[in-house]
Amino acid sequence: MSAHPHTDMEVRAHADHHASLRLWLRLLSATTRMEDTIRQRLREQFGITLPRFDLMAQLEREPQGLSMSELSRRMMVTGGNVTSIVDQLEKEQLVQRQAQPGDRRAYAVHLTPAGRDVFAAMAIAHENWVVELMSPLSASEQEQLHQLLGTLKTGPIKPQAKSHHTVLTQEST
Repeated sequence: MSAHPHTDMEVRAHADHHASLRLWLRLLSATTRMEDTIRQRLREQFGITLPRFDLMAQLEREPQGLSMSELSRRMMVTGGNVTSIVDQLEKEQLVQRQAQPGDRRAYAVHLTPAGRDVFAAMAIAHENWVVELMSPLSASEQEQLHQLLGTLKTGPIKPQAKSHHTVLTQEST
């Protein structure tokens, strides 16, 4: 599957752009391409969206269930989005809400036994897709990339120097 022009962020880069910008756009393009492929396959093979898969993945890791606010925090989406996803999955009997002891307004969301079975099948397929999407890289190249991206993930971020625009904006207030 080739990168679609609308998802290939790298086309924005030019040879005269800083190498870091070109690298960032390449990372974004590769990630977007893989995510688009996974979204499409989840939809085609399981009739489910990536956000619904992600919510079920969060619940699979926490058998005691999670509150709606914790799901929202972990998925980095609004409470309204989580409520909508939980409502859909609950209608399909894949998740259930259980009132939290001591607070009738709070619920813990759990996978149902059927939800666990459905998620297990999706998780196997998902892992196979990721392996396939990473297969252009050898095992050693994947390990090297993993280490390099780990450095980026955990490396220090220097405070940004004030730009000329920021200084002008602050002086004019």
